Amino acid sequence: MKGIFISGINKNTEVEGIFLVKEKHMGVTKGGVPYLSLKLMDRTGEINARVWEEAVYYDQVFGKDDFIMVSGYASVYQGGMQLVITSLRKCPEREIDLEDFLPVAPLPPEEMLGELQLIIEDIQDKYLKELLRLFFNDKEFVRLFSTAPAAKTLHHGYLGGLLEHSLSMARLARMVADNYDDINRDLLITGAILHDIGKVYELSFHRTFDYTDEGRLLGHIMMGAEMVEKKIATIANFPSELRMLIKHMILSHHGDYIYGSPKRPKTVEALILYYLDDLDAKVNGFQQFLAKSKNQQSRWSEFHKFFDRFLFKNSYISMENTEEINSNEEIKGER
Repeated sequence: MKGIFISGINKNTEVEGIFLVKEKHMGVTKGGVPYLSLKLMDRTGEINARVWEEAVYYDQVFGKDDFIMVSGYASVYQGGMQLVITSLRKCPEREIDLEDFLPVAPLPPEEMLGELQLIIEDIQDKYLKELLRLFFNDKEFVRLFSTAPAAKTLHHGYLGGLLEHSLSMARLARMVADNYDDINRDLLITGAILHDIGKVYELSFHRTFDYTDEGRLLGHIMMGAEMVEKKIATIANFPSELRMLIKHMILSHHGDYIYGSPKRPKTVEALILYYLDDLDAKVNGFQQFLAKSKNQQSRWSEFHKFFDRFLFKNSYISMENTEEINSNEEIKGER
């Protein structure tokens, strides 16, 4: 059983629960006494922890990325919450529910996959539809695609985040294609669904979110293009120009060289894909940061390093909604 979540820990209280070890370091006090400095996490947040007693012994018991059951008490140190651990043990996998320790997308993957499948079935181009079917009939790919985060931290950084981001991109692509003339609708939607598929191998997400060796050396853009190339090779008579266009969208979806894009967008569909990707990532990152803001009473967030600004928590309600709320309150009052 998980026990207490980090979000429920209050100062000067006893704590007992299972946590994931995100960071682990051995230190020595000025008096020469060894201690363990830890950063523990679960799906609700992170907390710093210290082991003062029997630190050398416990250092041999567990390592980084292990799950540990701890007993101790919470206190405030230098303005932040800290857990002082008095005893601990390493937990076997059978005691762990991974969704207790890693953040999860708000919608279940089955629901998101169902909507994505409907979008795929609406594709008219037979070659693009077959390409998408090859990916989404591959059970191992679907398992990874449904589980992977879209990024470590900046946006959709939770289990199912890649699927949520790709579905959102497909929705946006449909709307934009309906708004402009001379857009290859099927190509744009296909690019939206497949643009980040390389992340299923770029990121590891078994215990913590990190980059794989392949992810650091090659990156999801290159890996995604290779994955598409392999599928296309199995489709008879796949048009060479269409192959070039879909691969160009994947290779250029980061928009510019300074953002790690091997190519810049040179078709209107690739250009749209780049801006939709940037939009969806930034909106999600903005909303996630506000949701995790520590000071919920303030109208302003903490400083956001990526956006390089404080973010405003807009709580304005439109006049129409306000009138509806007031009307409902009057009706309740009459009762």
